[in-house]
Amino acid sequence: MVSPTINVVRYTALATGVLYGVAHRRTLQNRENAKREKHEIERKEKLLERAKDAWKAKNSPPAQDLITNPDDPKFDLEKLVAHWEAQNAHH
Repeated sequence: MVSPTINVVRYTALATGVLYGVAHRRTLQNRENAKREKHEIERKEKLLERAKDAWKAKNSPPAQDLITNPDDPKFDLEKLVAHWEAQNAHH
């Protein structure tokens, strides 16, 4: 037969272990929840940024590389003539 003191120590150790396990699990679960929440926020921010970029690309005017100012150093007469020919071909 086991003495009552040893039984008290055993059950106290058991209860302490169970309480520690519950507390430790809560700590780990809170960390995991915070990590998932952060990941979800980052994912939504990336989606929002991609949507903004797509909207800008859709609604921005097309790039105009035709320079009609003859005083501009990037002026190209051949491109201007080709542009006029393309316009006249459509009419």
